[in-house]
Amino acid sequence: MGALAAWVSSHTDILARTAWEHLVLSGVSLAIVVAVAIPLGIALARRGRASGPVVALVNTLRTIPSLALLVVMMPVLGTGMAPSIVALALYGLPAVLLNTMSGLAGIDRDVLDAARGQGLSEPQILARIELPLAAPVILAGIRSAAVQIVSAATLAVFIGGGGFGELISAGMGLLDIPQLVIGALAVAMMAGTVEIGFGWAERGASRRLGLRTA
Repeated sequence: MGALAAWVSSHTDILARTAWEHLVLSGVSLAIVVAVAIPLGIALARRGRASGPVVALVNTLRTIPSLALLVVMMPVLGTGMAPSIVALALYGLPAVLLNTMSGLAGIDRDVLDAARGQGLSEPQILARIELPLAAPVILAGIRSAAVQIVSAATLAVFIGGGGFGELISAGMGLLDIPQLVIGALAVAMMAGTVEIGFGWAERGASRRLGLRTA
């Protein structure tokens, strides 16, 4: 522990920079995922079986290793933070998209028919009924995507994306065990914080609906 504390105290600038880079990588990637996946999930849920090819493509993304996605971005966007963010967004997209579709598909049709019978328009039904009822499932997808992105962002260092992966990679290359351990602990702490934070949000949404989550 003394060696770890000594490394942190003498490398606070490096730790702060890599922490900021990892936050940017993860935060921007997750924001893109949410901005794209939820509207797309709503549109696909409306199409039923016609959405099959898109779902199949998204499921294919889930089978591709995160490092492979990062490497594929290099010929297209080069190196640095931008290709890393695009690759991480693609990596996190399936969880939110599929959960959005699943959450909307699980809503009782009788509830929607009753809302239409009361004169609500489709946009009103979506905003007032469908999205609130699907919120716990959607938040579960966002939580899963967030943890995946935070963990996978460690690999962004291999295409110049920075982040905590820089500490881990340098620690391995230089056999600097304190630096390696600090990098690994930092990623684990950030992923754990994200998991707990979104878990609270998911449980809060469920409580408002009178549901229970694991």
